[in-house]
Amino acid sequence: MSGKNCWEVKNCGREPGGAKASELGVCPAATDKSVNGLNGGKNGGRTCWYIAGTFCGGLVQGSMAQKLSNCMECEFFKQVAREEKADLVESKAVLACMRR
Repeated sequence: MSGKNCWEVKNCGREPGGAKASELGVCPAATDKSVNGLNGGKNGGRTCWYIAGTFCGGLVQGSMAQKLSNCMECEFFKQVAREEKADLVESKAVLACMRR
């Protein structure tokens, strides 16, 4: 079962072709194909907490290590965790995909 991606839930408009993409840029979560399909998302849309340089809260976020604790407090992260339950892809699997 596929759930909604972060840009669909947050309505940020920073996906390719989105309402704010030309003004504010495209978010790396929307274009990072290395994690496509994980947690049922398109590109990094349901693993955005692992993607460096996302545009959460109107600001460019840092590396995964810098932002992860904040992301775990995010309602979208909590929503994905609830929806995926035991199938939530863990960090080792995500990092393995990103290294390919």
